[in-house]
Amino acid sequence: MKKILIPIVVLALAVGGYLLYRVEHAPADDSDRLTLYGNIDVRLVNLAFEVSGRIQTMPVSEGARVEAGQVLAGLDARRLALAREVASAEVEAQRAELDKLISGPRREEIEKLRADVEAARTEAANAKRHAERTKGMADRKMASPQEYDNARTESEAAEARAEAARAALDLALAGSRAEDIARARATLAALEAALDEADLNLAYATLLASGPGVVQNRILEPGDMASPDRPVYTIALNEPLWARVYLAEPDLGRVRQGQPAQVFSDSFPGRSYSGWVGYISPSAEFTPKTVQTTELRADLVYQARIYVCNPAGELRQGMPVTVEIDLTREPMASPGCVPGSDADSTGPASGSTSGSSPVESPDASGAADAPIPSGRP
Repeated sequence: MKKILIPIVVLALAVGGYLLYRVEHAPADDSDRLTLYGNIDVRLVNLAFEVSGRIQTMPVSEGARVEAGQVLAGLDARRLALAREVASAEVEAQRAELDKLISGPRREEIEKLRADVEAARTEAANAKRHAERTKGMADRKMASPQEYDNARTESEAAEARAEAARAALDLALAGSRAEDIARARATLAALEAALDEADLNLAYATLLASGPGVVQNRILEPGDMASPDRPVYTIALNEPLWARVYLAEPDLGRVRQGQPAQVFSDSFPGRSYSGWVGYISPSAEFTPKTVQTTELRADLVYQARIYVCNPAGELRQGMPVTVEIDLTREPMASPGCVPGSDADSTGPASGSTSGSSPVESPDASGAADAPIPSGRP
């Protein structure tokens, strides 16, 4: 019996000693540092043409890095070029019409109207004398009353033609009406706007990158018909880049927007990426199944975004990361990345104040944005 108890006692003492050692050497709870786990998110942009047409060129493929303003695709722009030429011709014609109204009649036209007035006066005087002679002959019964009426009517008509010629001369000397000039100016402005629209449509036949990033999807191909509601490329923008994490309700009072943070990735051991708390969701949600926390729990959490500097382009969409937040640090007034720094030394711009000044207040989802037409030079 004693031989059986001895091993049991020894085993119990060993277990007790091990447990005592674990208790004495257990790491103290670091209440000044919060560790969170999440995944890297990037902003996705769906680029589409603003005009419809058949795609002619697409020099960029998946995985290519692009810069803002880089040409990604082009349409067959012959129809747009012809529309631009028509609009330009209409502008020139209307501009000539406006210049004509402003200049008024030429000197030669004025001289012609004066000659028409003299001719009409001469004709009216001759018709009047003929009417008087006919009246005398009618009084002497040498002409019929009908002949006198015809002569008198012709005289009155000739006098009216003379008055019309004088009025035409006065109108020409007065120049164009202000209302006609204003209407011509308005028509010219409308045609110039149509020309600007034609130029813009011609420019939109070239699809440009909206910002620096990586081509994630090449959706259409040369020969496909493009339209504003059909994305051509999906671009993963280089900035902003953030780690999507979840805060438990007790941590809300300890984490503030603008606080510095460090991000670590298993893909690059020993390297840290500086960042800051840029967004905390105003509404709670149930713990997602994919979330990893130090203490797994199935109650409400709050999504947060830890914006991170990624100068070497090492962090990618969906990459799991560990985030550490020093709760003793004050929020920075103007958080941001220092251009030209490497991943180890990259950090938010310094400037600790008691007031938080986050970079932006983005939407809570990390999904791709709606199609964004691009093409303006």
